[in-house]
Amino acid sequence: MFLKRHGFIFSLLAFSFFVSALLLLPLTHAQNSSDPWHPGQTVEPIVLSGELATAKPAPTVLFVGYQRLFTAGHIKNALFHGTGSTPEGLEEIRKWAGRLPRDLNLVIYCGCCPMDKCPNLRPVFTALRSMGFQKLRVLVLPTDFATDWANKGLPYDKSK
Repeated sequence: MFLKRHGFIFSLLAFSFFVSALLLLPLTHAQNSSDPWHPGQTVEPIVLSGELATAKPAPTVLFVGYQRLFTAGHIKNALFHGTGSTPEGLEEIRKWAGRLPRDLNLVIYCGCCPMDKCPNLRPVFTALRSMGFQKLRVLVLPTDFATDWANKGLPYDKSK
């Protein structure tokens, strides 16, 4: 009798738990204990694609990976100012960023490999955050740029 009367409530609670878990899933796959960013400082590909298409002004997107990958394919209008894992590249990025307003909506990404192993994102995020950038985010590409952006039909360009 108890289950018959309260079965709907239990079903509703189970469904709510399931939906909540699904909503939190995108926030957990890119976060690990060595990340200098928190989930609020990340952006999913579909969200960034929408922002790039509609926001005025659009976010500034900085590719921090390897030059040859940028040439092969990058987010439309993304910039390249050095590779984040090299001292020279990091210095070039710092020099470029030094001229920018600290409230700039800035998104960095790499996509060279699985995000949790990327050698480029963490040094650049740490450097830009220490320079005082207030609206700094990391694009969540758990696998790589091809899988998580290009193969999903999101807009990208190739360098000539």
